[in-house]
Amino acid sequence: MDYKVMINGLAVDAFYSEECVENIFIPLLKRLTELQRQKNRRILVMLAAPPGAGKSTLCSFLEKLSKETDGVTPLQAIGMDGFHRRQEYLTCHTTIRDGKEIKMVEIKGAPETFDLDLMKSRIQSITREDSLGWPIYDRTLHNPVDNAIEVESDIVLLEGNYLLLNQPGWDEISKYADYTISIVADENQLRNRLIERKALSGNSIEKATAFVDYSDMVNVKTCLKYSKEADLTLQVKSDNTIECIGSK
Repeated sequence: MDYKVMINGLAVDAFYSEECVENIFIPLLKRLTELQRQKNRRILVMLAAPPGAGKSTLCSFLEKLSKETDGVTPLQAIGMDGFHRRQEYLTCHTTIRDGKEIKMVEIKGAPETFDLDLMKSRIQSITREDSLGWPIYDRTLHNPVDNAIEVESDIVLLEGNYLLLNQPGWDEISKYADYTISIVADENQLRNRLIERKALSGNSIEKATAFVDYSDMVNVKTCLKYSKEADLTLQVKSDNTIECIGSK
């Protein structure tokens, strides 16, 4: 099934096989629908994956599929990327990487470049408030846009790199989830995807490759090595199809 969508200001072309839709995605939507009905309140689902794994596109597709499938509750997909610190902040604040003090903008996308406290506060509000504003990140602006969407659905699917990260501060996030999903993939496969995506943002291949190798791949390794086990684990295969490799 071909799927074309705008993600963070960029056009994305994706494909999901009928087998994947019928055997993984629709059963997942039915499971979440049953969970929401059992709890009789809004539920929060968290999907965590390393950079380049296609999590934003998949969540957007699951939202569309939920609205087109009989017998399931429509879900709303949102992301944690709206909690990037603003470009102005990152260019004038520093952090330590490999024993060297650097500007935070040089490793934009690393855990320390997000406003974790603000994100925690908004996440806690998801199941407490009927409707609330939620930020998005626009890659063409290189900045978050606050209150860009309204969270209103009974099933909210939150995606992000570090939602299952088992490190101080971040390890508190998943306790607010009613259900968790993880996506894993081969590091080299993710590297190629990230270089292509960075180049689409207006960078040369050389500049895109340098940034990905210095910054993004550190984040990829962090996600793959230090994330908690999820209720459902999916894997992106070498042919870009998705398979289920673990379910609680």
